[in-house]
Amino acid sequence: MSITQNQTARLAGIVYLCLIITGIFSLMYVPNQLIDWENAAKTVENIKGNLVLFKLSIVSGLLMALFFLTLSLVLYKLFHEVNRSQAAVLVLLVAISVTLSFSYTLHRFEILALLEKPEQISSDILKSQLMSHLTSFNKGVQVNSIFWGLWLFPFGYLVFKSGFLPKFLGVFLMLGCAGYLVEFAGRLFIENYYDTILSDMAGLPSQIGEFGICLWLIIFGARTFSFSKYLKRVS
Repeated sequence: MSITQNQTARLAGIVYLCLIITGIFSLMYVPNQLIDWENAAKTVENIKGNLVLFKLSIVSGLLMALFFLTLSLVLYKLFHEVNRSQAAVLVLLVAISVTLSFSYTLHRFEILALLEKPEQISSDILKSQLMSHLTSFNKGVQVNSIFWGLWLFPFGYLVFKSGFLPKFLGVFLMLGCAGYLVEFAGRLFIENYYDTILSDMAGLPSQIGEFGICLWLIIFGARTFSFSKYLKRVS
């Protein structure tokens, strides 16, 4: 049985939602619960005392990467007739991002290895190496944010050109690409970047675009919504 365009769109929305949930859990919730960058000893104790949560963050991060790759393939099926080359570029950029994700996830496994045999190294060395791996993991995430931005441009372009999804969401996705790149540059060159208004502004387009397209695909599938027609119906 062939899958309709509408079913493909809704599948993309569901996978996108899974990607968002696993990403928030792995990259935001767990680090906020366990990591204190000003206190290495507290961070070590937090991870030791919540080892299951830390392991779940690893699993969630791997699932996030797999959902991302799956999403790109579903979107290729949805958009390949709109513009095959742009759909292929989307898949390529996601594939690079997923490869990076797997590579820096190794730092979390290294942390587990350190905690499994703490008696073999001193407390100071344990704290130093653990924080070093956490820092390397974060740097990997920072580099990967380039590709989290770049893939949004072909995605936004395809949404804009599709004719079956709202153009304004495509615009926000393309602006989201620029926002990710601005954030990468800001973190690299601006001290206390997250205390500046630029950090709040840079991420706004991608938040609107990504959450918006995710919900649209789930609720409406592959169809636009005519506000003028809706107003005529209710008037």
